[in-house]
Amino acid sequence: MSHLHIDDFSHDVARILMQAYMNFPRPGALYVEDIIGPTEVDDVGLHSSRHMACLGAMMWLAEEGWLRYEATIFQEGIEQAILTNKAFVVLTAISQLRFEQPDPSLPATVKHEKATLAEQFLQAIRARDSVRTTAVVRYLLSRQPEPVQAEEFADLLKPEDSPPFATEDGF
Repeated sequence: MSHLHIDDFSHDVARILMQAYMNFPRPGALYVEDIIGPTEVDDVGLHSSRHMACLGAMMWLAEEGWLRYEATIFQEGIEQAILTNKAFVVLTAISQLRFEQPDPSLPATVKHEKATLAEQFLQAIRARDSVRTTAVVRYLLSRQPEPVQAEEFADLLKPEDSPPFATEDGF
């Protein structure tokens, strides 16, 4: 039996983080309707459980350290939302989880970008594949930021370039 609320949560998390990623480093409002589409309120003005679940996903991401925000916008979304350092580092890291390999003929900088976790999110969202989206979300949520090693960028440097990471005097 499928747990549809987990699929919905995964889709919400993917879209919430990608919206914040696309605006980074500029804080902005995240609205539930931008994530799940328009929803109706009932006769007494209460939002649907689906709407509230998406808002709950936003708040949960903040509580778990993936987003920061200043305030809720009633029950419509969150104000001044921005990725945390943790989220930025994990999303821009080279992902070991890849559903498609970048075209080998692409320039190194493009291949590097296509190998990031953020790109895996974008591909999963574009594919509208629940299994893939859930896999990428679970992979992300199991990650902690790790130090970025200079070797990760070795394929971006030309052999004649000197490493920009340190000089002889350590600066």
